[in-house]
Amino acid sequence: MNLLLVVGSAIYLSWAVNRRRKQAAFHLKLITILTSSVAIRELLERVAVEIQSAASASNVFFFVYKPDGHFVSSGTKGHLRPTASDCHMLESYFYRTGRTSARMHSLHDEAEIRRLLKGYRVDFAMPLINGSSIIGFLFLGPKKSGLYTSYDIGMVFDIKHELAIALQNAASLEAMKELNAHLQQRIDSATDELRTSNEQLRGLDTAKDEFVSMASHQLRTPLTSVKGYISMVLEGDAGKITKLQKQFLREALTSSERMVHLINDFLNVSRVQTGKFMIERHSVDLAKVLKQEIRSLETTAESRDLRLKLELPKDPVVMMVDEGKLRQVIMNFIDNALYYSRPDTDIRVKLSILRGDVRVEVVDNGIGVPAHQQAQLFSKFFRADNARTQRPDGTGVGLYLAKMVIDGHGGKLLFSSKEGKGSTFGFTLPLQQPNDTDSQ
Repeated sequence: MNLLLVVGSAIYLSWAVNRRRKQAAFHLKLITILTSSVAIRELLERVAVEIQSAASASNVFFFVYKPDGHFVSSGTKGHLRPTASDCHMLESYFYRTGRTSARMHSLHDEAEIRRLLKGYRVDFAMPLINGSSIIGFLFLGPKKSGLYTSYDIGMVFDIKHELAIALQNAASLEAMKELNAHLQQRIDSATDELRTSNEQLRGLDTAKDEFVSMASHQLRTPLTSVKGYISMVLEGDAGKITKLQKQFLREALTSSERMVHLINDFLNVSRVQTGKFMIERHSVDLAKVLKQEIRSLETTAESRDLRLKLELPKDPVVMMVDEGKLRQVIMNFIDNALYYSRPDTDIRVKLSILRGDVRVEVVDNGIGVPAHQQAQLFSKFFRADNARTQRPDGTGVGLYLAKMVIDGHGGKLLFSSKEGKGSTFGFTLPLQQPNDTDSQ
């Protein structure tokens, strides 16, 4: 009798140890799968295969909610895919009853749930719970032979928490990847659209530059004739003129010259855009250039009750520069001073040599430039707010071109201003200039 008891105990102990070993191996396999970096659908399939093998189930499958409101369902081959509405019904059942699983043979009072599980050939269903939320379900089809034992169900219950956490993390990660992929797709699409738009804009910009260049050339020719005829009349070539007629003709000549300068500005902007902006150097006396520019603007200054004061060194300042473009810069600085200065004030135009540099400055007592807009002042088409108010018809290209011209000469722009107090615009050029032609 004692021998039988000992043998029986040994057999039971061996069976229990073997079962425990199988259970540990099952848990280890599942943990290995759950911690692997695979897509959630593959993860569900691999876990389902392990549970099917351990519990001898005919089929095993999952239904898992995703954070984006969608769901994923996967498992062993041959399973039926549950609908979201059926799973919502099952979810309501578990919340209502507080049960942790549902088995066909124990659903006597739940005809709808019984019919639902039977429709998917399911014998056992378990909610996957993380915290207080159901994040999905595990379904087991009928056992291949007999009924599920408490050991079979216990194995599944032992890993339900790890399973719920791992599947929710995998679902969240997949949703994040899908979101990133969607965002990347939208970014790529937007980039393609932007690239197409940029190409179209470049085409329009090229067409605009060609039009500006053509229109400027077409306008400059008749304006040159207008200036020539006005000058002839002013000089008396067409007979004597009265003082009032002379005043009107000078105003017309000044306006014509301003229009020519404006056309030249637009031509140069077009050349900058098309890479054809050239600095063509010749020997030029800057003092003589300043005198001529002052003389051409004296009538305008007098009409605005302003005084132009020219300060020059004793000796000529001869340099290798692009005379036409430098005249445009000087004209622009003085013209701005005339427009934005208060009546009965002086505008000082100074030429000096300081530490190996030629220095040209135009100093006024005008409206100045707001401090917060000074950094943008030499940008193309930019105009300060107070300048736009006082002179709505400005183009905003003069200072931009001034920077291009001075940079092209290897010089530096000078600028200082205080709103309401006045401004200083100018430039410095190295006294030692190259003798060749530079391209910009």
